[in-house]
Amino acid sequence: MRALSRRVCRSLLSGLLVGVLSALPLSVRADGFGAGGFGPFPVRNFQALNLLVLGMPGDRAAVLKQGTFDVRLELAETANIARDETDQAIARMKFETLRSALFLRYGVAKRLEVAAEIPVVYRWHGFMEGAIIGVERATTGEAPARTALKDFGYVFDVRSGSRTLFSGNEGTLGLGDISLYGKYQMLLESPSRPAVSFRLGVKLPTGNVGRVFGSGHPDVGIGLAVEKTVASRFVLYGNLNGVFPTGSIAGLPLQPVVSGLAAVEFLWTDWFSLTAHFDYYSSPYHGTGTQVLDKGVTEAVFGFNCRITRNFLWQVYGVENLDFIRGSAADVTLATLVTYRFGS
Repeated sequence: MRALSRRVCRSLLSGLLVGVLSALPLSVRADGFGAGGFGPFPVRNFQALNLLVLGMPGDRAAVLKQGTFDVRLELAETANIARDETDQAIARMKFETLRSALFLRYGVAKRLEVAAEIPVVYRWHGFMEGAIIGVERATTGEAPARTALKDFGYVFDVRSGSRTLFSGNEGTLGLGDISLYGKYQMLLESPSRPAVSFRLGVKLPTGNVGRVFGSGHPDVGIGLAVEKTVASRFVLYGNLNGVFPTGSIAGLPLQPVVSGLAAVEFLWTDWFSLTAHFDYYSSPYHGTGTQVLDKGVTEAVFGFNCRITRNFLWQVYGVENLDFIRGSAADVTLATLVTYRFGS
């Protein structure tokens, strides 16, 4: 089974491996991924207007070994669909966002790691609508917002009364807000207790406010990450975070955000695993008059982790809006990540 999973993963990603590995410095010794699980996926609230606030992406409690360095590239394609018209506000969004991010992480000390994330965002009409409509018609029925906006290939228009809050043209590309992270492992895992880490995040206002790529203000976040291996093949993960935005966005006052996830990973082999999440995010906006901004988000996540070599990890996951809280979430997200790990 192990040999089969390795062959499948190698064949699927062989071309990408050649390009990435050729660009890496060969003078650095690699320190590979362990066999104790790969952690939850680095999900966040991918709804376009919530991306303007600091995201505390899904993370495990274990920290990198001292002197170890990770380089991660992520591509996340999100279909945003929303339509809400009230006496106070009008919100119409139908577009896809491609968020590509470079994530750098370093083990500073035995229980401490630091990280930085540099995102680039691109908004366009996208390619997923046909597949999404097919799935909706075969299951729950076509989403009302999609039906209402069927004549639009691309629309991004959120207004309060006569004032435009958010808008953007198709084909816009730009740097998002850069985030810095730190994680300190307070408890090591033992047979009787889980691993527990404290997390800290800071968002820098590097994104263009006028093009809706940034908030124009810094944010601060804190959180806890927990993980525990059970029955040798299952790893349980939990995250709980609080984010404290500063300033305002488009003149809208902001409130603290609470987010969390519960995830389970099944270790099929040392080289391959499956992971599923349940995620929740409250909204930074309130009192706007439209549920697209005011309501929180509940989502399900499923994907796989494949260790191509000892020090190279490939991950793929999808995010589906559960719509327990209607109208506020992005519709669907598909993401792929590659991570290369160097030792000291």
